[in-house]
This record gives sequence, C-alpha cells and structure tokens, in this order.
Amino acid sequence: MTTGGTTGGARIEGNTLLLGDGVRIRFIRTLRLPESGTHALPPGLGEFPLRRVEDYPDTVPAAWRAKGGVMLPVYLREAMWLAFGGSAEPAALQVGVGKVCAVSGRPWTGRLARDPQNYVVLPRQPWLDGINSGDGTVRQFVAVPLGLGATVEGQVTGEETTGGVQLQAFPLEPGALAAWREANAPRPAPPRLGAPAFPAAPGSAPAVYGAPPTAGGYGAPPPAAMPMAAAAPGAAPVARRRASPAMGLGVGGSMRQEVYRDDRPLTAWADNPAARVFVHLVTPPEWRRITGEDAPPSPVDRAAYTQAGLPWYDYYDENAADLPAAGPLSQVKPVGEWLGEDHAPWTPPAPGQVTPLGNAPRPGDPVHDGDW
Repeated sequence: MTTGGTTGGARIEGNTLLLGDGVRIRFIRTLRLPESGTHALPPGLGEFPLRRVEDYPDTVPAAWRAKGGVMLPVYLREAMWLAFGGSAEPAALQVGVGKVCAVSGRPWTGRLARDPQNYVVLPRQPWLDGINSGDGTVRQFVAVPLGLGATVEGQVTGEETTGGVQLQAFPLEPGALAAWREANAPRPAPPRLGAPAFPAAPGSAPAVYGAPPTAGGYGAPPPAAMPMAAAAPGAAPVARRRASPAMGLGVGGSMRQEVYRDDRPLTAWADNPAARVFVHLVTPPEWRRITGEDAPPSPVDRAAYTQAGLPWYDYYDENAADLPAAGPLSQVKPVGEWLGEDHAPWTPPAPGQVTPLGNAPRPGDPVHDGDW
C-alpha cells in the first residue's frame, strides 16, 4: 500500500459524520430483532443526534475529552445500524466495537488487513447492521452498559475498558483513485426508507437512507397509531450508574445481510487513513446532564410497527462475494443471555411487507481526534 489521497479529517454536518473527503456515516435507530431466527432488514426510525465532545468540555468525563470524537444518546437494549449512503467514492472503512473489529473479530490495529479482512468497502457496502456472523448474516448491534460483560468487547477480550464505536476510513491510493474516477460514475446506495414514526419537518420529504439527510425529522413524537414501548426491565437502575455513563455494543438477533469481500488488491488502498473518530455512546440521563438536551423518545413498539404495515427490506448484490464467519465473533452471545429475557411482543412481517433492494458535501464542524 502507498500513501495517497487528500485527508479532510473528521467533521459533522447535522447528524452526519464525514470522514475524509467522501465517507458519510449516519447512525440509524431501528427495531430490535428477536434473538432467535433470522430476519429481514429492519427499517430506519430516524437518526441518532451527534454532538462533538469538544463542545462540552465542562460536562463530559475527562477520559472522553482525551479521546475526542463525537457522542450520541442510546437507550439500554436499543438497536442501531450504520448507514453509508452518500459515500460517493471508494473507501475502506474499519468499524470497531470496543476496539474489536466488527468484521474480523480481531483486536483493533488501525491497519488494513486481508486475512481475515478487517474492513468494509464503500460504496458497495450500503450499510452495516451488526457484527459479521457469516453465511450472509450479521448479528444486530444492541446497546448495553459497560461492566456487565455483555458487550462484544467483553466477550471477545474478557475486559470492558473501551466501549463505544471506532471508525477509520482509508481512501484509494492516487493511481487507483484516478483509474476509478475515469471508469465509474458515483454509485448511489439503494434506498432504505425510514418509518413515518419520526416524520420529517412539515413540508419536507421523507428521509431516504441512501441519500443525505433532510433537515428536521428527528425526535418528533410518533403518531397515535405507533405507541412507544415501555422501558426494558432493569433499564432505570442501569441508567442511574453515574460513575459509568459509557455504553458499548452487544448483539441481538440475526438478519440477512452480507459483508462483502474486497475485490481489489490491498495495495490499492492508501497506507494512511483519511480520518478516524471515536463515537461515545451515552445513556439518556447522562446525555441530558452533559448537553442539556432531552434524549429522543424510547424506541417504537415492534408489534405496532409491523401491524401498521410498514416496510422491511431484503438486499442482494449478485456481483459481490460474502465474507466467511469471523471466528472470534462466532461465540458472542446475545444480550438477552446477560440481561434476561425480553418480554416485548414480536409480530413477524407479512411477506408483502419485505421489500427487495439491490442490483460532495459542504464542510461541517471538524471533530477533534484524541488518544485511543
């Protein structure tokens, strides 16, 4: 690999995280899947708000100031997925959960590797909903507090010292990038529509999770037909643990989603990343204490969503090859085995509700990178 490409650093634009000159990432709220069976892709229920750590120097923990980055609020057992829509040019994106690679299951190194592959390739990978479990599936990202052993980090490494999400993007080296630009027009991500449970601002179009976000639409109260779920048992005591406001990611149910194999040689990528960022996950009470803002409402009840006839998705790319299961990740247990059974009702989608999919931003506020 050779060094190349310009580096635009990390910055935020609204609720979108930009890495380098072309990678766009949004963190999407979604329905949490049952921990048994394999399911279609759940819909988006709005974006998590992003804030820069450096904007709250007097209220964030000192360790967060040292790491820099951004933060977002998340409820106990809330699920999320990462949307890469709007990432126009190729990039190799590393995704760490507590500094465990979500693709390979290996410890975070900050260097690209191929055996096993420790990154996803954009824009071919339109989104990532969980850790790579092989055979065309991933296990859903689900938020849990540190200290219980339920995170991917805790189960793979035996320790929970990092938490959060780590992201690092590498551009193509200059020669490969020039060749790609000559041969390809930007490839938009397929649309993955959000639910109308969190409507866009009056007069604006619904959000399409393959396009840059529209203004507004986050945190609005759901319509009466979409009741909010009650807090999960035990959520309040965990949220009151003021000494440890940080959260990490465990896993939930399985869904049909491939993590695609890179078909370029490793030498096509630059040696140095365009940008990296640490994403802190914070409990809603701590979010309010740190920022003065209310966290978004708790997730929408799953049965009500399905009964309303809203969409699920099934994405397939016939020209891409799926990565095999990552060994260290195959032994990760779902959060229900650590936190107890989930008693929320589950109503599977009807066949007609599953929709098949497939076949340059202005600068935002720069994000400070720190020591992690």
